[in-house]
Amino acid sequence: MRGLRDIPRTVWLLAGGTFANMVVSVGFAYLFLYLTGPRGLGAGEAGLLSGAGGVGLVAGNFTGGWFGDRFGHRRVLLAAAVGSGVLLAAVPVLPTPALYLALPVAQYASGVQRAANSALVAVIVPEGTRRQAFAVVRAASNGGFTVGPVLGALVATRFSYDWLYVAEGLGSVGLACWTARVVPARGAVKRAAGPDHGEGGVWSALWARPAVLVVLPAILVVDVVYRQQYSTFPVYLADHGLDARVYGFLLAINGGVLLCLELPVALALRRRSPLHIVGGGLLLVGAGYAVLPAGAGLGTAVVMMTLLTLGELLYKTTATAYVADQAPEHVQGRFQSLYAGVSISGVVLAAPLGGTLYEAAPGALWPLCAGLGLVAGGAVLGAGRLRRGVGEAVVVRAAEQRV
Repeated sequence: MRGLRDIPRTVWLLAGGTFANMVVSVGFAYLFLYLTGPRGLGAGEAGLLSGAGGVGLVAGNFTGGWFGDRFGHRRVLLAAAVGSGVLLAAVPVLPTPALYLALPVAQYASGVQRAANSALVAVIVPEGTRRQAFAVVRAASNGGFTVGPVLGALVATRFSYDWLYVAEGLGSVGLACWTARVVPARGAVKRAAGPDHGEGGVWSALWARPAVLVVLPAILVVDVVYRQQYSTFPVYLADHGLDARVYGFLLAINGGVLLCLELPVALALRRRSPLHIVGGGLLLVGAGYAVLPAGAGLGTAVVMMTLLTLGELLYKTTATAYVADQAPEHVQGRFQSLYAGVSISGVVLAAPLGGTLYEAAPGALWPLCAGLGLVAGGAVLGAGRLRRGVGEAVVVRAAEQRV
């Protein structure tokens, strides 16, 4: 387990804070029920409010790194976590019209926090160790979210939905306090802040790294495909006589496999080419949807979810670390923000795009998803033939040192 010993203590402490925060960060999962239940809104208005929050989340992911490169990732994470926490804790006492502002702003701050957290890990952890470091943080996040929804359901049904938002708000503020305690205000974190100082901007850095320009749109496409499991896929199951219990069982497969295998797989493959791993993962996501036209039975659904989950554990951690390894120091936050943004864009795009196609031509959705996964995975595998980037060089150096 030498790969784990190389991870800085600060990252382990951050992962602990992430786990605790994710246990209570379940308000979004129950938002639609909260709006149509205690708030008494219709489905249309609840959908509009939920969608506005999703747009805020994506926008925060895309812009958080810009703030971090200028003001410091630690400082931005603290400000965003406190801002998001205060707004979420206030949700129960806000009048419904105020939610049209409060929810998107709170979600925007959450997105900024997510991007800043990724950039913070990237500047704390040296090249060659980032893949397993991001896997540790993701494992903590997945572990917290495995526990959180169950506790959230108990709180919502036995007490009140209001307590979900109070708890999430306090958890976000608590994460800010914990991060302020465990992450130094100076040293490794400070070097990520400040202007470019003539070193070139983010766009010139991207053009100098053509493989990253392939990876980012590939991740965007596959995220829209991947998140069909949360929108059109349960509708597809219901249309073929498989109820919510089956869907819950499939989601449990996803969470269980990720929790058990993501970190060991990251350690086992840490010396392999990141582009090959990411490309293979995207192909597996496409392959998962490719099995659905074969039949709408439980066995097919289990195979689909297993392939999808294996693809996720291959590409998500590896792609995050790859983009971090490729980034010049002065634009690390902006690289992480671009990746964070494309990796969550499906939250906004998946349901309307997939739902529209499923309604118009249900038989075309899954072949299209499979084809998009195939194209995206092939493009990333082909990107390895472009000019070798920093991330590839790190793997080569690691392999040489092992020899």
